[in-house]
Amino acid sequence: MSVLKRVVVPGVLVLLLVAAALTMFRSDDTKTLTAHFPRTISIYEGSDVRVLGVAVGTVDTVTPAGTDVVVTMHYDADVQVPADAKAVIVAPSIVGDRFVQLTPVYTGGQVLADGATLDEDRTAVPLELDQIYTSLDDLTVALGPDGANRKGALTDLLETTARNFGGEGAKLHRTIEDFGRLSTTLDDNKEELFGSARKLEGFIGTLAENDGTVRRFNDSLAQVSSMLSGEREELSAALENLSTALGQVTSFVRDNRDALGQNITGLNRVSRVLVKRRAELDAILDSAPLALNNLALTYNPEAGTLDTNANLGELVHQISSDPATLLCGIVGQADRSGDLCRLVEQGLGRSAPGGRTSGDRFDPTLGGLVGERR
Repeated sequence: MSVLKRVVVPGVLVLLLVAAALTMFRSDDTKTLTAHFPRTISIYEGSDVRVLGVAVGTVDTVTPAGTDVVVTMHYDADVQVPADAKAVIVAPSIVGDRFVQLTPVYTGGQVLADGATLDEDRTAVPLELDQIYTSLDDLTVALGPDGANRKGALTDLLETTARNFGGEGAKLHRTIEDFGRLSTTLDDNKEELFGSARKLEGFIGTLAENDGTVRRFNDSLAQVSSMLSGEREELSAALENLSTALGQVTSFVRDNRDALGQNITGLNRVSRVLVKRRAELDAILDSAPLALNNLALTYNPEAGTLDTNANLGELVHQISSDPATLLCGIVGQADRSGDLCRLVEQGLGRSAPGGRTSGDRFDPTLGGLVGERR
C-alpha cells in the first residue's frame, strides 16, 4: 500500500501541473479572430476552423448582434494567415455541420494580427436550400398565369419552339458537338485568344488617347462621303465608262494576244540592249541637251536655214600649224584618260607660236620686229 502511494500520488500531482500549465500558457499558443457573418446556420461552439480543409482551430462563441452574428474563434499560432484573409462558412453537404474556412492560403507578406476583426464585407456564407426554393418559386410565379404567361405568351413560345425543333434533334445534337469542339479549340488556344484580346484592348486604348484625331478623321470621312454623294451621278458615269474601257481592253488583248506577245518579247530584247548600253545612254543624255540647244541657236527663222560657220580656213591652218592639238581634240572624245593625247604629242610635238613645233628653236625677235635683249 505504501508503494502504491509513493507511485500514484506523484503521478497525479504531475498531471495536475501539466494541465495547469497548458491552461495558463494556452493564449501563447493560439491566436484569436472575430468575424461578423450575416447568418451562421449550423455553426456552433466547437465547430472547426480550417485552412485548405485542415483543422487549425475551433469556434469559441456564436453571438447574435442585431443584423449580423459575431463569431469568435481561435487557431494555432504557428499557422500563418494573410492580412487580407476572409472567413467563409463552408457546407460540405446539404445536411450536416459546417466549418469556417480562412482563405486564401498564406504565400508571403504580412500576416493577420492576433485579435483581428473581419467585417461583414470580408466574410461569406453559402447559399441555403430555402433560398433556392424561394428563387424557384418566384420564377414559377413570374412565368405562371399571373406573370409572363398571363396572355399565353410563354405557351406560344414553347409551342413555337417545339414546332421549330421538331424532327431536328440530330442537327441540334451536331450543333452541340460542334460547340463543344469550338470550346475545346478556344481552350487550347487561350493564350493566343487572350493575346488578341490584349492587343484589341491596346488598340482601343490608343483610339481613346487620340480621340480628337479620330473625331477629325471621322469628320473628314463624312465630308468625303457627302462630296461623293453630291457627285454620285458623275462618279457613276465615270465608273460605267471605266467598265466599258476595261471591257474593250480585255477584248483587244484577247484578239491580239499573239501580236502582244511578240511585241513584249521584242520590248524585252530592246530593254536588254539598253541595259548593256547604259554608259552610252548616259553620255547621250549628258550631251544631247547642249547639242539640241546649239541646233536651235543655228536655226535662222527668217531665212529658214541653219547658219553655221565651217571655218575651213582655220581648220587647214590648224592642221598645218598644230596637228597635235587637233588630233588631241578628236581622240580626247573617246579617251578621257589622256593617254592617246600624250602619245600624239610625243609623236608630233606640240607647236609653238609661229607654227613651229616645240622641238624647234623659237625666234625671240619675232622675225626682227622687236629687239632681242642681251
